[in-house]
Amino acid sequence: MTPEAPAAVRSPLLTQWWLDLTFIHWAVDPGAVAPLLPHGLTADTCDGVTYVGLVAFRMGKVGWLRLPGVPYFGSFPETNVRLYSVDAQGRRGVVFRSMDASRLVPVLLGRLGFRLPYRWSRMDVRADGDIVTYRSSRHRPGPSRARSRIVVRVGRPVQDPTELEHFLTARWGMHNAFPGGIGYLANDHPRWPLHNAELITCEENLLATAGLPPSDRPPVSVLYSPGVPVRLGRPTGLAPGSHVPSTEP
Repeated sequence: MTPEAPAAVRSPLLTQWWLDLTFIHWAVDPGAVAPLLPHGLTADTCDGVTYVGLVAFRMGKVGWLRLPGVPYFGSFPETNVRLYSVDAQGRRGVVFRSMDASRLVPVLLGRLGFRLPYRWSRMDVRADGDIVTYRSSRHRPGPSRARSRIVVRVGRPVQDPTELEHFLTARWGMHNAFPGGIGYLANDHPRWPLHNAELITCEENLLATAGLPPSDRPPVSVLYSPGVPVRLGRPTGLAPGSHVPSTEP
């Protein structure tokens, strides 16, 4: 893992900001998540262990190509459940099991244009001093509606991130079932400015809804970042006909 992107995205398909991020991670056995990864991918590991990530943040200034960010529709809260993957070419990335966002238009574009597992949710992100609160509740009736409430206290900057902290945050692409097959979409951004964070509240059923067993243990890592500007490339290395496990509840 490298703290900076191994290659710059020269002609970005999308530009955006990822802001006020909280990274929460649980350690899991690679065999437990293997059935949830698209065919042809394996679970990426650090010292023989892989991880499930719950990442809450604000998306900002989403723009196509090199155009300015789209007003209103280009800025919204988002919360993701993700796994860690590596393909046959050795490219390390993430696989999203769910992506909750508060703007319907980006949700539809993400689902239809990129086949990403976006869900439309009521969401907000609020900061009060060093306390940041994230709330999410899907627009779906019934008592089993997927929801989350995360509260963290932001601590001191991380001066020298560990190998694990780089592994969990410095991910320079995602694997996904794009139109045409399983592919890899690279991103680049400056090195993460990371802070230690204390998890005050984590009430959620997003992991279980995404097909993952709810953890009865505390997370092994909680980090915060004020954010970075991001450039995303175009999908490459498409492998047609690959099976993709369902992310539907």
